Parts: sequence; C-alpha cells; structure tokens
Amino acid sequence: MSLSDRLAQARRRSGASTEDPSSSAAGPRSRRAAQTDPFAELKRAVHASLLQSLGPQLYDSNLTESQLEGKVRTTLQEVLAHEDTPLTVQDRARLSQEIADDILGYGPLEPFLRDPEITEVMVNGASTIYVERAGRLHQVDGYFTDDAHLRRTIEKIVARVGRRIDESSPMVDARLPDGSRVNAVVPPLSIDGPTLTIRKFAADPFEAEDLITFGTMTTVVAQFLADCVRGRLNIMVSGGTGAGKTTTLNVLSSFIPDEERIITIEDAAELQLHQEHVVRLESRPPNIEGRGQITIRDLVRNSLRMRPDRIVVGEVRDAAALDMLQAMNTGHDGSICTAHSNGPRDTLARVETMVMMSGAELPLKAIREQISSAFDLIVHQTRFRDGSRRITHVTEVVGMEHDVITLQDLFVFDHTAGYGENGEVLGHLRSTGLRPKFLEKLAAAGVNVDPSIFAFERFGA
Repeated sequence: MSLSDRLAQARRRSGASTEDPSSSAAGPRSRRAAQTDPFAELKRAVHASLLQSLGPQLYDSNLTESQLEGKVRTTLQEVLAHEDTPLTVQDRARLSQEIADDILGYGPLEPFLRDPEITEVMVNGASTIYVERAGRLHQVDGYFTDDAHLRRTIEKIVARVGRRIDESSPMVDARLPDGSRVNAVVPPLSIDGPTLTIRKFAADPFEAEDLITFGTMTTVVAQFLADCVRGRLNIMVSGGTGAGKTTTLNVLSSFIPDEERIITIEDAAELQLHQEHVVRLESRPPNIEGRGQITIRDLVRNSLRMRPDRIVVGEVRDAAALDMLQAMNTGHDGSICTAHSNGPRDTLARVETMVMMSGAELPLKAIREQISSAFDLIVHQTRFRDGSRRITHVTEVVGMEHDVITLQDLFVFDHTAGYGENGEVLGHLRSTGLRPKFLEKLAAAGVNVDPSIFAFERFGA
C-alpha cells in the first residue's frame, strides 16, 4: 500500500472526512482543541499513518534512541510530502515537531519538559496546562487533542517504570528517565478527565552553592550542615508540599564521604547522588491481583541486612517511621529522611503519629524517648508567597524533659525585614546565639565546628 493510500485510510479511521469537530458528540475539550488548532484532524491522520508505516519498528529493542528518532523523522517527512493540504514551511515544521514529540516523547508536554526555567507541569484535563516558573503558576497554550490523547501519554510514562493505571488502580506515582516526579489520577477519581502533575528535576542536580545563590540557606548554615552530615548526625528534613525538601535532601546527601555505602529508599526514585557506592531501592505497588506490594517499611527493614553506612529515605509517611527509628537507634548513625510538616515541633508530633500507625502498642513516653534519641537535627523548609524556598529553622533535638521532647533553635529565619516592592522575601537565616549540645559528638567523630558561627545575630538589625 502506498503512502498516499495509507494516509487516506488513516483519515477514514480517524473520522477526519466525516466527523464535524464541533459536533455535540465530541467533548468540550475536544471541541476547544479542534477550534484552536486548524490542523488537529490532519495531525491525527498523519500520526495514524506514521504508526501504520513504522509498525513494530517503534518497539524494536535493537534500535538505539537516535536510530529510532531518525526513522520516525524520515518516515514523517515522506508522509507529509504526500499530503495534499497546502502547508507553509513554518506549519510543516511545527506539525513535524509535534507529531515527532507525540511518537518519541510526551506530546504537548515536550516543550515544557525541555524548558529549564519550568520546575513543574500541571495538566488539569486535556485542554488546560499550567506550569511553574520561579515559584509562580502560569497557564500556557499547550493542550492535548482529547482525554484519550492525554490518557495514552500517561500510560506511556507509567509503563516505562513498570507501573499501571486503570480503573482498578486510578492513581499512580512514577518518574521520568531524568528522575522527574510524576503523579497521575484518572477517572473515576478525577471527575473532569485525567490529570497529570510532573515535578521536574534539573539534569544537573543542585549543589550547596546553588541553594546559597537562591537564598535557601546561607554559607554559614551550609557549612554547618555539611559538618553535621560528615559527623554522622541523624537529620530530618521537614516542610510542606513543594517546599524543596527533596532538593535539600539531595544536597545534604552530597556531603556523605565517598567511601561510605549508601542505601537510598524512595517511592519513586528521585535522588541523584554522585557517590560511587550507592544502592537505590524503590517501593512497588500491588499488582492487578492485589499482591506483590513492597512498601517503604519493607525496604527499610531489608536495608539493615545490606550493611549500610548510611540510610537515606526519600520520605517517611507511614509506619516505616518505627523501623527508621529502630535503625537510627541501633548503630546506623548518619541517616537522613524527609517528612511533611508545618514546623520542627509539628515534625515530632507527626513522627509520633506515624509510629502509632505501625500497630505497636508502645506507651507515648517510650515513643518520644525513641524519637529524642534517634534524631539530632531538624531542618525545616518553607515555600514563601513569592515562590522562593527557604530553610526557616535549623533545630536541635536536645532530649527529654519529663514527658516532653526538648528542642532548641540554632538558626531561624528573620521575618522582620518583610517584603520588597515586588513581593520578594527580604529576610534571611540568623543565628539564635545558642550552641548545640551535639558539638562534643561531632568532635568525637573528628569534625570540629567553629563556635563563632553561633554568635547571636540581632533580628531586624
């Protein structure tokens, strides 16, 4: 069959010659997409013809990514050359790029995934896409042809990491090859059609110098945290959603000496460590029969048999907190993890709650004693209204006093400076003047901290 015959057949299958894009049979998103893009039906027909032309070559494991891309683009140009619709050079180039993105990548999302200034992509149904730039949300012109198009893109993403999404499992956490975090929800849970959220990760992970430049931390605090990691303190990074906890965790993990064996445990592998001796573990959801689930808690337990020098947990959100405490209290010093919370004190309360979720009938005082002896430091991070992400508390877990865990703030964000003319945050981290009690523990590990960094800085000065 010739290319022109295949194209005509593809047009008939897609309904381009008989279906009115504005008909009531099409959903509102499909109608808006067709009205916005005059080449929507042409694109669908060329796309179908291209798939028919290449067939199984798209799934040939012997082809490298560059070879597959070359075949797709060559065949695409042949198909477009046989198209009798008049196209300008610009329209032909745009069509070619959009169809290639759909076949080789993630369709309408590709321009946003390639843009280094975009940190998050949010798809609220086929016709609505928002992105985050510099901490602010902006609606963009991109769209999917219809809900089926968006659903195919979601399935392509989750299939690459061995996950599934369907009516029996309508929510999924996954990742892109570059480590970017993906969350998808489909009907019936998502009422207005499939939704997709992608939190992008930089191809080159941020380092401490980057966070200092962004204002997330100061040079003094960065050096102090590096000393704490090298001194094998147990650290909890806390904060709200999108506060930058994983980025900070990645930076803290970079301070771990190269000669140590690191086990990372995550729901969706995101951490990007440069050390040579790293073992990455990822949890697994149940299969379609409801079996085979491997939880974070299972992985934490198993990691203790893997001779770890450090255990780094992407996020503790359930009964795994108990196993994490057990690990920290049985000789696995220097562990780092994150948790969602509103502040250092709330972090401890949340860990208590998560331990209770394990079903272990422990007295509250015993749980708090475990927490106070396990954690040495809490690093709390906040996303401000100007979109900036800042560390607001560096807090020492001192110990127990009666039934209460005592804390002392070492560095606190100074809010007295207020906001600038454009709403930007003007404050920064300042020392409270208190010296941590774990300085002796650091000294015993061969890490000496200059006491002058804890000199009191008057707030608002």
